[in-house]
Amino acid sequence: MIWNESKECMSRDEMMHLQSTRLVKQVKNVYHSVEHYRKKMQAVGLEPGDIRGIEDIDKLPFTTKDDLRDTYPCGLFAVPRSEVVRIHASSGTTGKATVVGYTRRDIENWEECVARILTMANIGSSDTVQVSYGYGLFTGGLGAHYGAEFLGATVVPLSTGNTKKQLTMMRDLGVTAICCTPSYLMYLAEAIEEQGILNDLVLKSAICGAEPWTENMRREIERRLHIDAHDIYGLSEVMGPGVAGDCKFHTGLHINEDHFFAEIVSPETLQGIPDGETGELVFTTLTKEALPLIRYRTKDLTSITHEKCECGRTTARLSRFKGRSDDMLIIRGVNVFPSQVEAALLDISEVSPNYLMIVDRVDNLDTLEVQVEVDERFFSDEIKELENLTKKITHVLQQALLIVPKVKLVEPRTLQRSEGKAVRVIDKRKLV
Repeated sequence: MIWNESKECMSRDEMMHLQSTRLVKQVKNVYHSVEHYRKKMQAVGLEPGDIRGIEDIDKLPFTTKDDLRDTYPCGLFAVPRSEVVRIHASSGTTGKATVVGYTRRDIENWEECVARILTMANIGSSDTVQVSYGYGLFTGGLGAHYGAEFLGATVVPLSTGNTKKQLTMMRDLGVTAICCTPSYLMYLAEAIEEQGILNDLVLKSAICGAEPWTENMRREIERRLHIDAHDIYGLSEVMGPGVAGDCKFHTGLHINEDHFFAEIVSPETLQGIPDGETGELVFTTLTKEALPLIRYRTKDLTSITHEKCECGRTTARLSRFKGRSDDMLIIRGVNVFPSQVEAALLDISEVSPNYLMIVDRVDNLDTLEVQVEVDERFFSDEIKELENLTKKITHVLQQALLIVPKVKLVEPRTLQRSEGKAVRVIDKRKLV
């Protein structure tokens, strides 16, 4: 199923023409409506007339999270507050939240984008969708909620937490799809197995986002719950969930390109790189009214392809995210991402997908400890068996990370579970 064939199956030439028209309009808008953008453009000698199409986008300066913080709370808004119908915000590491505003048209476009991605997951008006993302200032809950309603589906707005109620509603209301973080869905899968209620459920699809996850985790979720699991991508600053999502072929996340123009640049040089090469994802919002962003550096690492998908959609696709350039751990000069650890562990049947990385510095030398839960089926009091498993995991991680970690096996269900975004890394080097 395709929700909006006129946009999702548009030819590349038609899409570039539409993007160019919208970019030119958006650049004029921010130049005249947002003082911060006007000063940034003037600082590099740019005027709106210098941008004639999408091919000129690299002339424009980048926008970063610092721009949002420096203009807190609403300095980048391009419309009067009287036209802002909703405010969302994401947490900030400096004590200031990133504040995002939406006009009524922004909300309508958001609903449309989410509906497209839910349709990719085979969700339609006859489905019942349980939204287990957080509601409130976080964009996840309301973004999925309004998109599902726009699609015509029945929405169960449970938000996060209260696992017992999650499962009760899932069973009693005949929930066919769930929106939540992949780590929380793994937690729910454990609870479903413990209660032995899998055969009582009619769940068929999951739409998971808000944190990085691997292809192996997707397969594990599908195996344990007998469902199809789909990826949805978004970030509060750009819109929220619904910027991109994957179809049934799982060969990349389709970008809603008529609303968002994507670039992949080198994190070091900030120059564009070819399709298929991994770099930092940069977005320009082509239709956002309240908070338009020009060349926003997401810090997310991925690659892009513009090849037509088997599903029939022609929109550009993002590969699964490798991690974030600012979440990258440098350990003894080696770049390490938590997603590498997850992918490696999911290939080892004796352990669960729950892990914790603890990075420290001892005698001026970086250390990495990886705590791993042993699967209940393989947990043993035999020291020799545990030693062999530790050696096996160490070898697998060494091959994946190119450094030798210290592996610590822990008993099943001892690592803390998360009802939101999972905490996978504790970097003690940052605490000293």
